[in-house]
Amino acid sequence: MDGTAIVTGEVRELIRRSGIDPARDRVRVRSLVRDAVADYDERSLTGSLPPLADPAGTARRVFDEVAGFGPLQALLDDPAVEEFWINEPGRVLVARGGVNEATDIVLGAEEVRDLVERMLTPSGRRVDLSRPFVDAALPDGSRLHVVIPDVTRSSWVVNVRKFVARASTLTELVALGTLTSRAAGFLAAAVAAGLNVLVSGGTQAGKTTLLGCLVAAVPPRERVLTCEEVFELRVERPDTVGMQCRQPSLEGTGEIRLSRLVTEALRMRPDRIVVGEVRREESLDLLLALNSGLPGMCTVHANSAREAVLKMCTLPLLAGENVSDRFIVPTVAGSIDLVVHLELGRDGGRRVREIAAVPGRVVGGEIEIVDVFTERDGDLVPAGGMPPHPDRFARAGIPVAALLDPAAPGRG
Repeated sequence: MDGTAIVTGEVRELIRRSGIDPARDRVRVRSLVRDAVADYDERSLTGSLPPLADPAGTARRVFDEVAGFGPLQALLDDPAVEEFWINEPGRVLVARGGVNEATDIVLGAEEVRDLVERMLTPSGRRVDLSRPFVDAALPDGSRLHVVIPDVTRSSWVVNVRKFVARASTLTELVALGTLTSRAAGFLAAAVAAGLNVLVSGGTQAGKTTLLGCLVAAVPPRERVLTCEEVFELRVERPDTVGMQCRQPSLEGTGEIRLSRLVTEALRMRPDRIVVGEVRREESLDLLLALNSGLPGMCTVHANSAREAVLKMCTLPLLAGENVSDRFIVPTVAGSIDLVVHLELGRDGGRRVREIAAVPGRVVGGEIEIVDVFTERDGDLVPAGGMPPHPDRFARAGIPVAALLDPAAPGRG
């Protein structure tokens, strides 16, 4: 047994005797670890114990083991790591700057299961043969997804998507190069005017980050209700309530789905409703809310703005056989005002590629879509289209035509 393992065992015993909760009292645990490493280092001078080559590194590894998530804690602490995943115990990979790379971390199968249980403990969620999938939020806001056999072939598969939003406002997104200042000004104006915004893109394109920045542009006096599968949005506003879904209990009861959250949010006097991502029948509940005059926003996986609108026409059909496209198509046309589409570039950069407007017209069974901003020669520039509801911009005192004038000075 090496020195690190010995110190780890001693610290665990000290924690047990002291009754400390490592997850809640990390300061005391860090002090215990520091003292234990110093004591061990002194005892090792007698030659009866293997010496510590790097006492500071040992203290860090011991602390990660008893109060963190073991070898994975370094990945959580590394700001350059956006996501990491375990395909099998001996294969841990990470994404840095949108680029995948392997690590030298090697775990045992039992160690992976223990780490997953520790990760799930704060959320109260579980994974077992009856529920082989689980989504949960880690204490730092990272999103955990786990799949176990026999859904997977032989190993527990773990994904941790870190909350690495480098922007909380549209202005900060401009600084990152995600969109231009003119596009950001237009989106801020559209949010202030109360337009309904659909954010689309692929996985890791930056949809949640952009959604959070749009929420930050909501006028401060408005009451915002957010509904998510797992908490991911970081919203710092004076009047905001966030809700997340809940798994069923061991008895199979108590499940709360996203559609239920949307319904309940409508009873909480919202001025604006935000849904983290629509995937299933909750899209119908959201459309009905938006169609009743309540402003809102959401995200959806899609490859373009037009595909996003098409997807919003098909997802509500999952709500039941009595829901038809004859009802859904005009409802979508009257409910979605803007679509903002992002893409993850090969260089790892997240950029808005297009902003489209939905004027509300249906021609030949298809919803009309107008380009407001489009990418031209690498720049996001006004495309000549105008958003719907000019009266809302006028009431808010916003000269929307000037914001979108292609001849106006300013890049993009």
